[in-house]
Amino acid sequence: MNVERARRASCITHLAWLVPCAVVADAAAAPRPITIEEAVALAQRNAPQAVQADGQAQASAAGVRAAYAAFLPSLSLTAGATRQLPAGARTRVENGQVITLPSQPWSSSVGLGASLELFDGGRRFFDLRQANARASAAQASEVAQRFGVALTAKQQYFNVLAAREAEAAARAQLDQAAQQRRTSVARVKARTATRSDSLRAEIQVRNAQLAVTQARNDLEAAEASLTRAVGSDEPVTAAADSLVSTVLALDAAALRRLAEDGPPVQQARAELVAAKAASTASWTDYLPSLSASYSRAGSGAADTPSVGSDGFIYSGSFRLSLTLPVFDQLQREQLVTQARVALENAQAALRDARLATLEGLTQSLGAFRSAGERVAAQTATVAAAEEDLRVQQQRYGVGDSTLLDVLTSQTQLDQARSDLIRARYDQRVAKAQLEALVGREL
Repeated sequence: MNVERARRASCITHLAWLVPCAVVADAAAAPRPITIEEAVALAQRNAPQAVQADGQAQASAAGVRAAYAAFLPSLSLTAGATRQLPAGARTRVENGQVITLPSQPWSSSVGLGASLELFDGGRRFFDLRQANARASAAQASEVAQRFGVALTAKQQYFNVLAAREAEAAARAQLDQAAQQRRTSVARVKARTATRSDSLRAEIQVRNAQLAVTQARNDLEAAEASLTRAVGSDEPVTAAADSLVSTVLALDAAALRRLAEDGPPVQQARAELVAAKAASTASWTDYLPSLSASYSRAGSGAADTPSVGSDGFIYSGSFRLSLTLPVFDQLQREQLVTQARVALENAQAALRDARLATLEGLTQSLGAFRSAGERVAAQTATVAAAEEDLRVQQQRYGVGDSTLLDVLTSQTQLDQARSDLIRARYDQRVAKAQLEALVGREL
């Protein structure tokens, strides 16, 4: 008996140590609440699409600098030293011939060269225009990617808010089902209801418990998706006091003007400018090119390697070169055709970007308005369904209503709550889509 008591005491002691540890572990794993502004900022800094867009903008800026540098001359420096072997010998035999070696074993040389293309048919000017256009396109693409990333982050953020609302609705459903079960059991004991009522009430409780579990799982999954969207190393969740405005600051006409000059359209327009510059530059291959170059070099022999010693002999040269390709196996014709096709594609892409933006604006604006009306309607529906359920429960308690009426009212209330959560989510997402189209916060 004493051994059994000691064993139980030991188990209780171990459990007493384990419970605080479990609480601490759960607290450490709790997601960190963040605001929607923090979520967007983290996503725009960490998302792969944003990083790639920023890298493309940097590469395009480097291309502009290289296009300007093409107008400058190129410079090169050379230096070298050669030692004759064997050292100290005046002659040596190579392939049966006697070669007299210089008295100094080291021969050194230095050189400077410069070249500049004076005329290239204007290709460098068009290349510069093309580089600037591509840089503008990269900047517009970066803006579009930033708002695209913000849209993704907001969607995941709104998923967390919707999942949290769904969990609260499921817990309210469980409380109401538990209350109904108590009422049904009391009526069965009073012999004013059949046992079927208590069994149905028990089923409602079990279903509500499953709904709570599913809502909790959905919330955890939404928080994991939000953590990935913002690129956080630690789990994050939406702040409990997140208040997302669902009011548009601009009317439909102002939104249309902004959308017609939004990031997707700006990017397509810049790509068209670059394609025009490339098409014009392709014709410069039919013109002659003129280049100039100058070089100066010196060489000499000494006992040790040296650069620019007094014994060096220097010489220089200046050269002008005029080149006109007469026939290059139709390479120029191929480039001209490719540039023309790229120009036509860019024109079609710009037209489609404008139409796609207007299409998206119409769809998102309609979705926003529709969701707003659904939010208002479902809010009133939830209030009416709650009052209907309260009345039915009271009537059932006094025997003036059946359990079927109560369950019907409960089902209507659950559906109304679910529809209201979905309407709020759709309205928030529609606003975020409008912000991505126009390229600014609304």
